[in-house]
Amino acid sequence: MSEPVSAIRNLGPASDASFAHAGLHTAAQVRELGADATYARLLAAGSRPHFIAYYALVMGLQGRPWNDLDASEKANLRTRFDQIVAEAQSAPLSGLARELDALGVRVNMDG
Repeated sequence: MSEPVSAIRNLGPASDASFAHAGLHTAAQVRELGADATYARLLAAGSRPHFIAYYALVMGLQGRPWNDLDASEKANLRTRFDQIVAEAQSAPLSGLARELDALGVRVNMDG
């Protein structure tokens, strides 16, 4: 049987639902995608950007505690996080969001 997403260090049981909403149901799927692509999928599925959640994922995939990083590593992760968020916010609308937009319902992509 496949391990749930919450089997990844730093991710708890509540993670399983948000990752499933993004189409990710197993730890193996997340490991295969990697932290950046996984986080981009979470944002595309409607998760709000949260820097600590991002770097907890990065550290968990490395098998490290979420707070086991030095200042320069944290700064590098912040740069990557900001880039992922910027790309997600400039991405074209999904099918449902596009249809709602056509009806005059504005989708808040900023959370």
